[in-house]
Amino acid sequence: MVLKIYLTIALFITFTFYANAQENADPDFHIYLLMGQSNMAGRGEITEEFKNERHSRVLMLKEDNQWVVAQHPLHFDKPSVIGVGPGLSFGIKMAEENPGTKIGLVPTAVGGTSIDLWKPGAFDEKTKTHPYDDALVRIKEAMKSGVIKGVLWHQGESDKDPSNASQYVAKLTTLIERLRTEVNNPELPFVAGELGRFITTSENINKELAKASDKIPYTGVASSEGLVHKGDGTHFDSPSAAKLGERYARQMQRIQSQIISKGKDSQ
Repeated sequence: MVLKIYLTIALFITFTFYANAQENADPDFHIYLLMGQSNMAGRGEITEEFKNERHSRVLMLKEDNQWVVAQHPLHFDKPSVIGVGPGLSFGIKMAEENPGTKIGLVPTAVGGTSIDLWKPGAFDEKTKTHPYDDALVRIKEAMKSGVIKGVLWHQGESDKDPSNASQYVAKLTTLIERLRTEVNNPELPFVAGELGRFITTSENINKELAKASDKIPYTGVASSEGLVHKGDGTHFDSPSAAKLGERYARQMQRIQSQIISKGKDSQ
């Protein structure tokens, strides 16, 4: 009996949150979640070119949950090494393709995190953060302003050994399903980025991402073909991170077009 009452209250709170968020949200403010580890957070050098990169309709949710015009660096996971990632070029591309909208970017990536740390309650000892739980707080804050339109995911460098990689699709499926439930959208587009092919064992994860894309509806993979590292053998340099962001945008647009076409066909 007590459990039933608890579940009823929890469902009521969840329904009330979504109802209020949707009622106050700007439908023309399209929000994207940036999740994963260091190559999503960005480790590319912020040269003068990238320092000045921005778009008036592309905003970022800062660490203090304030919306400002987006610029590098977007993330704040490890301030001493943070740099250029794929998020801003993705946002600019989406803004150019959708002139009547604002684009919101929600940085949540945490360098060095395995996929096992992207679930409720998981704690990252190195950064003293709860990657998933902290992201969820920011997701809910973002939903007060606009509509969550998709997820960008770049992670796997910490899971590329064969034993972990073999479990990757199952874990990624669970994560995607959980995020879609959190934002109340079973068709929420999800695009994962390939690991840099300069990493010797990157194929262990990249082939799993291809399997996940085939298995899970409304998902895609942004290719890392031809991209290079910044000299450390792990992280994309700034131009490569920017190119990857544009590839994320193309995949996101493809999935969104697929959803729109499906809606028209069902009418």
